[in-house]
Amino acid sequence: MSDEYIPEGAVEIESGVVVEEELKEPSMYRVILHNDDYTTMDFVVMVLEQIFRKSSEEAEAIMLSVHEKGSGVCGVYPKEIAEFRVAQVARRANEAGFPLRCTMEKE
Repeated sequence: MSDEYIPEGAVEIESGVVVEEELKEPSMYRVILHNDDYTTMDFVVMVLEQIFRKSSEEAEAIMLSVHEKGSGVCGVYPKEIAEFRVAQVARRANEAGFPLRCTMEKE
């Protein structure tokens, strides 16, 4: 490799030709809570506040959407963060004895 300046995001190939790689935004995923007949509204609000860092007002609005429409979007995240949030909800619901279901779908 030579001492020439290579721009950030570029790759130098052995021939000495510099090729710039196009950086892509990561795919984003919606994290969704689903309604059930057993999980309490208070528990859903607590999950939204603690796991998704929603304000009380935001958490109540999402909880009402889950209750009235059958599901509600908690947030939109890159894949790894969405997977982590879904796992956190599942663990917390399991520990509390609730069947709260949380899924993710690509935007």
